[in-house]
Amino acid sequence: MCGIVGYIGPRQAQQVLISGLAKLEYRGYDSAGIAIHDGECIDVKKKAGKLENLSTLLDGQPMTGSLGIGHTRWATHGLPNDTNAHPHATEDGRIVIIHNGIIENYLTLKEGLQGRGHQFKSETDSEVLAHLIEEAYAGNLEEAVRAALAQVRGAYGIVVTHVDHREIVAARTVSPLVMGVGEGEMFLASDVPALLAYTRNMVFLHDGDMVVLHDDGFRVMDLAGNPQERTIEHIEWDAEAAEKGGFDTYMLKEIYEQPQALTNTLIGRLHDDTGEVNLDINLDPGSFKRISIIACGTAFYAGLVGEYLIEQLARIPVEVDVASEYRYRDPLVSENTLAIVVSQSGETIDTLEALREAKKFGAKTLGVINAKGSSMTRELDDTLYIHAGPEIGVASTKAYTSMVSAFLMLALWLGRARGTLSEEQGAELLKAARELPRLVEEALAPERVARIKEVAEKYAHARDYLFLGRGVNSPTAYEGALKLKEISYIHAEAYAAGEMKHGPIALIDENLPVAVIATESRLLEKTISNVQEVRARAGKVILFLSDGDTENARHGDDVIYVPRAHEMVSPVVNAVAMQLLAYFTAAALGKDVDKPRNLAKSVTVE
Repeated sequence: MCGIVGYIGPRQAQQVLISGLAKLEYRGYDSAGIAIHDGECIDVKKKAGKLENLSTLLDGQPMTGSLGIGHTRWATHGLPNDTNAHPHATEDGRIVIIHNGIIENYLTLKEGLQGRGHQFKSETDSEVLAHLIEEAYAGNLEEAVRAALAQVRGAYGIVVTHVDHREIVAARTVSPLVMGVGEGEMFLASDVPALLAYTRNMVFLHDGDMVVLHDDGFRVMDLAGNPQERTIEHIEWDAEAAEKGGFDTYMLKEIYEQPQALTNTLIGRLHDDTGEVNLDINLDPGSFKRISIIACGTAFYAGLVGEYLIEQLARIPVEVDVASEYRYRDPLVSENTLAIVVSQSGETIDTLEALREAKKFGAKTLGVINAKGSSMTRELDDTLYIHAGPEIGVASTKAYTSMVSAFLMLALWLGRARGTLSEEQGAELLKAARELPRLVEEALAPERVARIKEVAEKYAHARDYLFLGRGVNSPTAYEGALKLKEISYIHAEAYAAGEMKHGPIALIDENLPVAVIATESRLLEKTISNVQEVRARAGKVILFLSDGDTENARHGDDVIYVPRAHEMVSPVVNAVAMQLLAYFTAAALGKDVDKPRNLAKSVTVE
């Protein structure tokens, strides 16, 4: 989820690119770079770290030219350093590209290109595109880009320029691109905020679109070259609203980004033809006798889902530890232990210290991490990146569901490798995993969101909340309670539903809303029995049911339907409903959901 800016027109491109990238730095801040065509050659300057590092470099070495492309990076393939920063150029510097997304088959393509004499400078998947375009180029840049893209699988927003052409060629599949239309000038970006200082007339490109930009206009076609009509839309948002994509808050924007984030997590890793999962992990799955999952907060609850999935599918004993307690309880660790640390930022100090403790006793270590190049990734034996992109809202949303999806893939990988999961079972779960982006998009349908908002507002002034779930959705209840506490400041507790009668049932009265996750599962009948215990004590039941379950709807005071999903993937779909319930409750109470009191995005002190 990086940031792209492009410009062609009468202005000096450097100013346009840097100001646009500044508006997109929330999309990536590992490195930044620009390429500018001065009429004779294309000059490239890039720098690791935040955009200010590149700006400082340009203060001493300004670039001239009125055609250029720029990028701010959130690293996927390759460490965040100067070499891996975008743009990437061919060896002769005549073709320069920027790429957002992931090329699934880059390794096969790279090996073929190297066999044909191409020399690579970076570790990125993106550089493959520059060499493919170079190989296909015969005087027409548009045709060369089209030929190159025909060879790749994956997600991309790609922007290309060539020293012999005063034009920018761009294309997208999954990764967003928007054009800005000016008077005698054209702009391009991955999001609207980068362009608002220059124009409010925008063209939103569709999946499979290719566009050629000139000083005086643009042409849009599909990847086969057929012309496409795209409407110019006038944007009324102010700059702050635009940065949030038209949403009121970053948190709501990030809730709606989850189909894209899940696509990024899963893409290139699920292989329908073999029923296998490829996680690019070098650890030996047969060498572990036990697994320890170590995390804090939301990541801890993702780890609890991981515990359930791994034990069910791979039949390995798993324990989940709060990172802040792990090293103080003298844990039993050996060389046959796999310690999995989970962190969005990769900087959480409690989790980092727990990682070091596990390594000290000989454990192999794996990270489920969002931020590439973070402290944890430098100390881990291996890393499973979730690729959720930058998360601005303090209360985690898309990182949580991406972590849960990563654990599903890890459980599938372990189960297939260890022989505890049949090919048929693996194929069934792989198909269910592939459905997740669509199911989450369906969970965000306007009528569903409106219903959750209605229920949230009804109970917004409750002093307390209780969340219940069973099996793989017990952690979903814990996460739902945490979200509500974090942003609405309502006291909320969560329990495995069967535990309610062992104490918490004493809290239930007519003033207590009880949110129950009762979606389709092996334990649904038992969950409904627990619901009856709540109703017998006058508790107000908010029932989350799978689509079509009208039989059990009569047991709830308020019913919220979610898309029907395979039990093993349902925690991802159900978490979206929990997020929305918390969000609309906090909004009804007038809370600042992006910056809840007393909380920080990355906790780097013990």
